[in-house]
Amino acid sequence: MAASSTPAGGLTLAQGIGRQTDYWWTVFKRTWRGGIISSFFSPLFYVLAMGVLLGGFIEVDPARLEGATSYLAFIVPGLVVAHALGLAVGETTYPVMGGLKWHKTYWAQAATPLEARHIAGAHLMFVLFRLVTACGVFMLVLAPFGVFETWWGPILAFPVQLLTGMAFASVVMGISVRVKSEEAFGVIFRLGVMPLTLFSGAFFPVSNLGPVMEWLARATPMWHGVNLSRMLCLDTVDWSLALVNLAVLVSVTAFGWWWAARGLERRLVL
Repeated sequence: MAASSTPAGGLTLAQGIGRQTDYWWTVFKRTWRGGIISSFFSPLFYVLAMGVLLGGFIEVDPARLEGATSYLAFIVPGLVVAHALGLAVGETTYPVMGGLKWHKTYWAQAATPLEARHIAGAHLMFVLFRLVTACGVFMLVLAPFGVFETWWGPILAFPVQLLTGMAFASVVMGISVRVKSEEAFGVIFRLGVMPLTLFSGAFFPVSNLGPVMEWLARATPMWHGVNLSRMLCLDTVDWSLALVNLAVLVSVTAFGWWWAARGLERRLVL
């Protein structure tokens, strides 16, 4: 008998997620100190090293940097998206395995009127909260560097960065609830996160990769997030392309959310 078939008292998705707020708030209070360096200081130091120090030696025509007036202005939007990617994957790999295999909180939650879709949804909403706090502070810290061309650009880019993180969080959670061993996570980080971070336009235009690799890069959700974030921050928006970028990110997030909930439902079998 599947855990999700436990009498649920007609709980809606919002009600089921809401009933777990206290649990996830407790998790955050117990773990936020350990994430300060990885969530805030490391990205800032990375921007200073790559954008300010290294970028000071790079003089390139803005036409080759997709309209950016400096290398720092070019990499900042992509770095925030890359930060969202790393944080999202980190929160949906080992913590998911912990809920299933180690401390087994998912099983305890499934013994209540909560369904698998409530459990998966609450975890993903916690990831969204983490993305809001980390990326939000990141964007505020970067504002004084003068890398944003308009006041409204970074405001619109911020939800794009969150959406990109959620796209990967939902898909990776769908993988995590299906694997039996944490060894699979090493593959995700080495063959997924690292190549996506390096070759999806965050550090250099994907046109430098050559025709075949450029096409592959443009097919990834990561490139769509980086491209849309950068266009908004640099005020170089191609609205037809922006709609394509947004449609890809929304579609991946919606599919991943359904896939994660479905996978957890099948995993939680009593």
